[in-house]
Amino acid sequence: MDVGVASWLVIAVALAAANLPFLTERAFGLVPLARKPIWARLLELVVLYFVVGGSGRALESYLGNAFPQTWEFYAISACLFLVLAFPGFVWRYLRKHHGPD
Repeated sequence: MDVGVASWLVIAVALAAANLPFLTERAFGLVPLARKPIWARLLELVVLYFVVGGSGRALESYLGNAFPQTWEFYAISACLFLVLAFPGFVWRYLRKHHGPD
């Protein structure tokens, strides 16, 4: 696998994982819940951040040497993950849903 393809793969997985808590009422897309509160969505978002980060780290190790990261990398990647989650947040909480009256 090429490094460029691996980079885009990690970005696509991060985009999907960041929006998953807001697009479904299932915990991690698997366990059905009656109604998922905001704290459960945020907790799921944090867990998925670490899952995506771990898979990116594993892919980096597979392709070559994994470089050591400092706190700045994790702060920036967490902010980027939150930015990627914004479309799902808007769809869940800011968009007006028209239901049956």
